[in-house]
Amino acid sequence: METNHQNKLEDVIQTVIFEASIQNVWDTVSTADGIASWFMPNDFQLKEGHEFHLQSPFGPSPCKVIEIDAPNRLSFTWDTDGWVVTFMLKELGDKTEFTLIHSGWKQPDTILPKANEKSSVIRDRMGHGWVQIVNERLKKVVEG
Repeated sequence: METNHQNKLEDVIQTVIFEASIQNVWDTVSTADGIASWFMPNDFQLKEGHEFHLQSPFGPSPCKVIEIDAPNRLSFTWDTDGWVVTFMLKELGDKTEFTLIHSGWKQPDTILPKANEKSSVIRDRMGHGWVQIVNERLKKVVEG
């Protein structure tokens, strides 16, 4: 049976403009304390290849830093289902455009073992979650 790659779910993309300097936003999304303040407890280090864990509701999720371009881009793998989370920052004077991309989704009907749900259900749930996390929690921390 052939795999149809066109059936993969679309990336979750969330873009928001913060009333904060790019350095302030970068420090909040690229340090363990910063990430814990708006997302999840973790043992992140800003080092390419660093393996760390996010403490998710389903237990510790293994992650690995795969790209750093300070202060504009940070990517890491998340958990064991092929997800990649990317933070992109763009300086707009004294403001910062922040884009979160959650990619690596499988076909809609693929069951994700940890959640025991279809990929499409988890993607929708996480898509809504990212809106709240970025627009409310991260915004509150960086605009503090």
